[in-house]
Parts: sequence; structure tokens; C-alpha cells
Amino acid sequence: MTTINHLKLCSRAMTVLSVLDLSPIAEGGDARQALNNSRSLAQHAEAAGYHRYWVAEHHNMRGIASAATSVVIGHIAAGTSKIRVGSGGIMLPNHSPLMVAEQFGTLEALHPGRIDLGLGRAPGTDGVTAHALRRTLNSDPNQFPQDVIELKGYLGDQNGLGQRVTAVPGEGSNIPMYILGSSLFGAQLAAILGLPFAFASHFAPEAMMRAIALYRQEFEPSDQLSKPHVILGFNICAADTEGEAILLRSSGLRAFLNLRQGKAGPLPKPEKDFENNLTEMEKSLMTQVSSAAAVGDLDQVRAQTAEFLSKTGADELIVVSQIHDHEARCKSYDLAYQACADL
Repeated sequence: MTTINHLKLCSRAMTVLSVLDLSPIAEGGDARQALNNSRSLAQHAEAAGYHRYWVAEHHNMRGIASAATSVVIGHIAAGTSKIRVGSGGIMLPNHSPLMVAEQFGTLEALHPGRIDLGLGRAPGTDGVTAHALRRTLNSDPNQFPQDVIELKGYLGDQNGLGQRVTAVPGEGSNIPMYILGSSLFGAQLAAILGLPFAFASHFAPEAMMRAIALYRQEFEPSDQLSKPHVILGFNICAADTEGEAILLRSSGLRAFLNLRQGKAGPLPKPEKDFENNLTEMEKSLMTQVSSAAAVGDLDQVRAQTAEFLSKTGADELIVVSQIHDHEARCKSYDLAYQACADL
């Protein structure tokens, strides 16, 4: 198998910047608008210089339009020409590895050399919906390592192996795979398999430093990757002024609280005096999630991001900006890139 070379960027001194898009359905909007906004943002990110653009699998959520993740990837890849496009991620327990191999093999055939396959073991939804998604009601998330290995086999070179089941398209594509996680489990699996590790620090940063240390310590080189590559989810909300950035950021924070409180819905409009209206428990949650965030004008975002990179040594930041207004969201990504591209 040929060594995948697109991660040579990780040897650069500068941190790679990428985009994680939840395809948010904004309050007052609909799924069609959200998906068109995702394609527009991807075009914007490509022009700015971002390395990759990932969309996430979530189900039964009225505020997220990327449930059919591979379809959304195709929509975005067709509207761009250079930026890598992929999943952040496919929740593998919801799917047959063969089906994922065929879907992503098809994407790779249509957009050669541009497709990423990020994999997670969570269902990306609540328990009731998870059962509705499963191949059988007995599907076990603990089978995730075996499913990853099976999937990797379908995408690899099978010449002479006598394998009876092949993924067509998919076989021999060697689509680069990434392990996603918010715990030590994903870190250890990524290390054992020699794959890049993407940690969900943008919403669950508690175990971030321990996961990074474990991954780097136990990493075994593979055909895909010769040394550890750490990707960290990072919230950035950038605007011309600190006050404007704080106001824009309130939409994503309110959506996060609503999700934690079982009230998930469309991405809310910005909320004035957001922090003044929080309970003590809500303020505690905000403190946790804000440990992986930069909010403010260009200089403030640069300083806060530099501090985060100094702490973590991340090879790549995958930037999340949950902003209600599409134009303000595009501008935030522009400012973020200007602020951080040479860090």
C-alpha cells in the first residue's frame, strides 16, 4: 500500500487550519438553506486557504442538516475544487462497514484525492433514535475497533487476498481514515492503528490533555502515517470588535445549553446579555466549553489561539463557528484564518 502523503503538512512549523461544519439550520431558516450555506462556506474556506472541510453525522436534531453525511460531502465537494472534504465524522455503529466503504469509494471516484473518512463510535443522537438507525437492535458500539479494521480492509488493496466481498467503488482507494473521539478510548485506538486522531475538544475538552498524551505515547507508525497527528476541535468567533464577537457567539452557546438540557432546536438568534441570564450550573458548563475557544477581534483571537496551541501542541485545528447569520459566519472564518494561519 502506498504511503498517503497529504498529511505532509503536519511536518510544517505552522499549524494546519481546517473547518468543521454542523450544517446548522438557523432559526427562521430550513434544511435547504442550511445545506446551501454549507456549500457556500466551503467555497469561502477554500478561497481563504483552509486545508479540509468536514461535516458531522447527527440524527433527529432539528438544528442540524447533515444527517445524510456522505450525501452532504458530495454536495460540498461538487461545489469546490481543491479543499479536502470529509466526515467529522461517520458514526460507524450506525452503519455497515461495507456500505460506508461503497459510499466513500464513490465519493473518492468522483472527487479523487480529496476525500477524508473520519470515524466515531458514538451514535450521534439519543438512544431511541440510535435503535432506529442500527442494522440490528443488537449492534454493539464496542465492536467499533473491529468495524474500523473491516472498513480499512474494504478500502485497501485486495490483490491476491482472495476476499469474497469487495467494495466497488472503494477497493484500492486507500481513502485516509481518522479516528474521532472525546475520551481515551479513541486516542488509544488511533495510536494502535497508526491513524490521525481528532479530539472533540470544541464541546468536550475535559479529557483533552490526557487523550493527547496517551495518543502520542502509544502511537505506532502505519502505511498512512509515520508520526502522530493531533487534530483538535476549536471554537472561534471573530468579528471587528470584541462586543460583536461575544454577541455572535451567544447563538452557539445557547444551542449547546439547549442540547444539554434536552431542548435541541434550530440555531438561535444572538442573545444580548447572554451571560447575565445564566444559572450557576449553566455558567459552569460555559467555562468548560470555553477552554477550547477564541472570541474577539483579530488580535484577541490570535492571542487566545496561540495560547491554546502552546498548551496542546496540536498539529491541526478544526475550527467550529456556530453563528446564526451566514455572512457573519463567513467573515468569522476569514478573520480566524488571517489571525491564525502563521501560528
